[in-house]
Amino acid sequence: MVSSSRIFGGRGCVVVLAVCFLLLISCGKIHGTVTDIFCLRSIKASLRDPDHYLQSWDFNNKTEGFICRFTGVECWHPDENRVLNIKLSNMGLKGSFPRGLVNCSSLTGLDLSNNKLSQPIPEDISTIINWVTKLDLSSNDFDGEIPASLANCSFLNDLKLDQNRLTGQIPVQIGQLPRLKSFSVSNNLLTGQVPGFKKGVVTAESFANNPGLCGPPLDFCQSNPSNSNTAVIAGAAVGGVSFAALVVGVAMFFYVRRVSIRKKEEDPEGNKWAKSIKGTKQIKVSMFEKTLTKVKLSDLMKATNDFSKSNIIGTGRTGTIYKAVLDDGTSLMVKRLQQSQHSEKEFKSEMATLGAVQHRNLVPLLGFCSAKKERLLVYKNMPNGTLHDQLHHRADESTMEWSLRLKIAIGAAKGLAWLHHNCNPRIIHRNISSKCILLDADFEPKISDFGLARLMNPIDTHLSTFVNGEFGDLGYVAPEYTRTLVATPKGDVYSFGVVLLELVTGEKPTHVAKAPETFKGSLVEWIQQLSSNSQLHDAIDKSLTGQGADDELFQFLKVACNCVVATSKERPTLFEVYQFLRAIGSKYNFTTEDEILVPTDTGYADNLEELIVAKEGGKD
Repeated sequence: MVSSSRIFGGRGCVVVLAVCFLLLISCGKIHGTVTDIFCLRSIKASLRDPDHYLQSWDFNNKTEGFICRFTGVECWHPDENRVLNIKLSNMGLKGSFPRGLVNCSSLTGLDLSNNKLSQPIPEDISTIINWVTKLDLSSNDFDGEIPASLANCSFLNDLKLDQNRLTGQIPVQIGQLPRLKSFSVSNNLLTGQVPGFKKGVVTAESFANNPGLCGPPLDFCQSNPSNSNTAVIAGAAVGGVSFAALVVGVAMFFYVRRVSIRKKEEDPEGNKWAKSIKGTKQIKVSMFEKTLTKVKLSDLMKATNDFSKSNIIGTGRTGTIYKAVLDDGTSLMVKRLQQSQHSEKEFKSEMATLGAVQHRNLVPLLGFCSAKKERLLVYKNMPNGTLHDQLHHRADESTMEWSLRLKIAIGAAKGLAWLHHNCNPRIIHRNISSKCILLDADFEPKISDFGLARLMNPIDTHLSTFVNGEFGDLGYVAPEYTRTLVATPKGDVYSFGVVLLELVTGEKPTHVAKAPETFKGSLVEWIQQLSSNSQLHDAIDKSLTGQGADDELFQFLKVACNCVVATSKERPTLFEVYQFLRAIGSKYNFTTEDEILVPTDTGYADNLEELIVAKEGGKD
């Protein structure tokens, strides 16, 4: 049995979901481990997997946490067989809704979208996935009616049922779900009046391409004829209507399918949201840079081709980034933020704070704009994209040379150390990865997304972010966060340590190409395994060795290892990490004047070896 302190770090939680979980765990109602393994076994057995995506689900492994390395499976803790999220999207899976999910009793997120699942959704679905907060069954072939029991899944935040063959009415109880924030049933065969939902949960697009639906936010339903007339008409025409309904139903199915396809063809750029704000094009963009004071929303829309999909240069937890080129040739990046429940006043206040945060190694925030529910941030363009793409997806398939990797590491460490130690207010990034380190024309690293964590939902608690499975990239998350759910500076150090491991090994955080085929762990786990076997040198990217920098590479690797130790107190501060890296790169002369003041609570030695030995000896 898992104690509440192990899951929630002993914090007094006021969120109802957390309390329920703690009560159930303490009473032994949630079993975990054996039942979760049985859950995944039954799912694999019940689904047809023509493309062999579930081949990695090998149940012969008996080590603790082995199911956490399965494709599409996320656990509450990487060393504990308790399933948190199952994400099996776009795998070509066939069959019906897997009832074996009932044995994953700690499941909070389920994504089966873009498959070929069919038959009706189980009537008793609420007893199968009672704790789920996110359910995505879109783009399948589910038919029949929407089960009314979905309204008993009282923790649902997001429910997506679009692009299926669902019929009948939408159960009115679903509109009363207390936590629901988004709901979509577009492109089905639904009929009747749309239930009432809380403000902001649905729009007309949530019900699009269901010709039989009516009521706000759609067209009003036509009033019914008098009872007497209805009875006469119904009695006289019942035979003809029955036959006609059959013919029309078949024709309507093919029509709706064709309309759905046509809609996709009409909106290949996926920018319907941008079209919805065209009426606000004269809104001014609040700019921090005086040289760009007259930019309007219409200028941004023109510069991004109405936020066309072809202009997307990056996506992440906080939103989508578009390349924008103004009429005068100025090149910018525009980020469309994920939806936030913060007020307009709170948003503007946060932007004013972030606009004042300036450092050589931070992406400059040039301005911001609000239009209806959309919130856009304007940044200076970074022509060399992300560190992630430069490391792992170079078009010419060449590798980055060592001096460039070291330069990027030092600059990124400097920017992060400044956020932690000298910025006012101090900022914990919370989402550090190689995707948020952007590179300018000279490959100078710039940290993006700093300060945006405060604008993210869900229910305004760290706990809700965790329960909804929105970790960002799991490969960068510090182990203590999954227990305490509290973001700390040492959590940022861990995440940056993973970035340093990427730089020195050339490997991705969650897929280690050089590891044995049987290894299913993360990059950090692979490094720890090599270290315990005295094989740490084998982790270094072979394209970098033998060129006179082997000592630097190993020192760099040791710094990275110090950052990702399991105990947060044993990790260095980001200021110390910056000092370590600067000492390694002292001969290259690519460091500039130091904007970072020495923190009053952090001592540091002049010699790199003294610093590393001090940390390995447990000194703070």
